[in-house]
Amino acid sequence: MKPVVIIGAGPAGIRAAQTLVAHGIYPVLLDEASRGGGQIYRQQPANFKRSPAKLYGLEAHKASAIHRTLEKLREQLDYRPDTLVWNAESGLLDTLRAGRAERIEYASVIVATGATDRILPVPGWTLPGVYSLGAAQIALKFQGCAIGERVVFAGSGPLLYLVAYQYAKAGANVVAVLDSAPLSAQVRALPGLLAQPATLAKGLYYRVWLTAHGISVHQGASLSRLDGERRVQSLKWRNAKGEHALDCDAVAFAHGLRSETQLADLLGCEFSWNALNRAWLPQRDRAGRSSVPGVYLAGDGAGIMGADAAEMAGERAALALLEDMGYLTDSQRCGQLEQSLERIGDFRQGLERAFAFPDNWAANVADHVLICRCEEVSAGDIRQVVGEGHWEINRVKAHCRVGMGRCQGRMCGAAAAEIIAQESGRPIANIGRLRAQAPIKPVPFGLEVEP
Repeated sequence: MKPVVIIGAGPAGIRAAQTLVAHGIYPVLLDEASRGGGQIYRQQPANFKRSPAKLYGLEAHKASAIHRTLEKLREQLDYRPDTLVWNAESGLLDTLRAGRAERIEYASVIVATGATDRILPVPGWTLPGVYSLGAAQIALKFQGCAIGERVVFAGSGPLLYLVAYQYAKAGANVVAVLDSAPLSAQVRALPGLLAQPATLAKGLYYRVWLTAHGISVHQGASLSRLDGERRVQSLKWRNAKGEHALDCDAVAFAHGLRSETQLADLLGCEFSWNALNRAWLPQRDRAGRSSVPGVYLAGDGAGIMGADAAEMAGERAALALLEDMGYLTDSQRCGQLEQSLERIGDFRQGLERAFAFPDNWAANVADHVLICRCEEVSAGDIRQVVGEGHWEINRVKAHCRVGMGRCQGRMCGAAAAEIIAQESGRPIANIGRLRAQAPIKPVPFGLEVEP
């Protein structure tokens, strides 16, 4: 009998597994990480002994609850950590674990692939010592180390303040926090943010704590460039008062998150433009059903909503799967989950107003700035192709190779789309989306696929 498969053991995937197990289903849970929890609740190696309070701060109880849930389920599901799903098609998943490839047939699949940082490159961003916010967080949580001795955090979004707080709380020297969103925008967004008062209170706490501990927080502050020889040594940033300089030996930056949608694309899901996320996202109904029968979507991989929403969406997607299999489910619980997700959606709109996307980035990024590191494609290369009359993103990709490298556009695709839209004078929703290609992440040559 073909199993039900869940891809991703973050908050969404674990709650989906818990729901299926509670109804007598024995699912397969695949996760690229060695231990469950996802990025937000990433676990330290087994031989590390830091307390949850030190690792997760105000979210320690939620992280511990997720970890305990997975541990209790271990004997009731087929849990496969360290497993990369690198290709997907109707009824089949290609995986890689410990250097061995395997093809898994499935009856239904819940895709809970999470999100990664949205990177908007600046001059010098390829220097050693420059990280994404998510990578800086991984270093702290998983490896117990800071990315440098004098760290600057830049960009925008809630993760900016969370990671800066986590570093400072752990004893790292945080030089400054540079938030590209102006304070006035965040003040105007407060009414919408009150939809989730507890979450708002935590965000305000991080901001106030940083200031109270002598860490400079600058609003409306945009990175101009990063300088150094063998490693980043300083940076320039700009606000309404002009350009300023800071000495540092590490920088972490990002402008919000982007959903990991490649597997949903390979599975044939229909996509539509989502203005709130500023991205093409797979279509799903309120319960998590995609446009493809038997494929369900949950968590940040289907739209950025945060960890609390991911747990709810994972449970709701599992309940939808069970309903479609003919199981009796609690309709009241389903309604409660959908209503809660709707409220978080309202809060999410407030967040987007508070941490507005820097619309002027694409117009201001210099021609020489590298956009696609894998294929060494600059902003100028992209503009040249657009100037030749190509504005659909896959045509631009074919002409200059942006997005053809190891990351398959996961890191450079969002920035490239912004440049194409700006240079062609078209709304970003009109230039198309990068088509997913297998393998979605690098795999070794010469793999033999086991049946």
